[in-house]
Amino acid sequence: MAAQRGLVLDTRYNSGDELDGKDLKLEVESPTGKRFKADGGRFPLSKWEVVVGLGVFLICSMGLLCIYLTMPAAEYGKIKLPRTIADLRLLKDYLATYANAYPARFTVGYCSTYIFMQTFMIPGTIFMSLLAGALFGVLKGLFLVVFNATAGASSCFFLSKLIGRPIVSWLWPEKLRVFQAEIARHRDKLLNYMLFLRVTPTLPNLFINLASPIVDIPFHIFFFATVIGLIPAAYITVRAGLALGDLKSVKDLYDFKTLSVLFLIGLVAIVPTLLKRKRVYE
Repeated sequence: MAAQRGLVLDTRYNSGDELDGKDLKLEVESPTGKRFKADGGRFPLSKWEVVVGLGVFLICSMGLLCIYLTMPAAEYGKIKLPRTIADLRLLKDYLATYANAYPARFTVGYCSTYIFMQTFMIPGTIFMSLLAGALFGVLKGLFLVVFNATAGASSCFFLSKLIGRPIVSWLWPEKLRVFQAEIARHRDKLLNYMLFLRVTPTLPNLFINLASPIVDIPFHIFFFATVIGLIPAAYITVRAGLALGDLKSVKDLYDFKTLSVLFLIGLVAIVPTLLKRKRVYE
């Protein structure tokens, strides 16, 4: 079993050292031996990392804009990201005609928007998933949601691998430390543990996407856990999209019964890890 790694608190006073102007540094050591810091209230990214992040965002934004410019004419004033179920109903009523007239182009635009939002952590993908059920039906909607969510999560994974380390350690230092310790404990059955996290709402998907490369989760495990683990929740959301008129709030999607089912599925995924640990202790 992999050794547990945690926080390393460095309180040495750097009287003659002007590396970062801080007396107290919080460092977290990753399984590869790399370290990252969380420095008080300072903005965590360097100028180079800010430039890289903005560059990636602008390139993707230009690509998305080019896709929209090739779309057939539409009343763009009616197209906006929904923030409530009422907004989603209005958008669905307008887009239904557009989607029927231009199915291929609309699908490309929908997928591009979803992946863009997932990559850059823009809130609202839950409404995009509901929209998939309303416009595409269960089977096609489920496929598109899982595909887009996996593609966006993978893009977010690599973006975090590039510049996300200081951001995550700055925003969630304690949660990251606990997550790293749990990954070390489940290293021998990592796919099962990641499936458990994806299926259940134990940790937000946003945190999992950003923190996974930092705690050295291999991409192939991250990928397969995302593809398989998102199916149950995606199915629930897509099915709910078929009956938008009966849905009052996003909170209605995950009542006690639904959460219980998700945790039950998650427990099935993590049983091999629990059984192996029991055999080790015996």
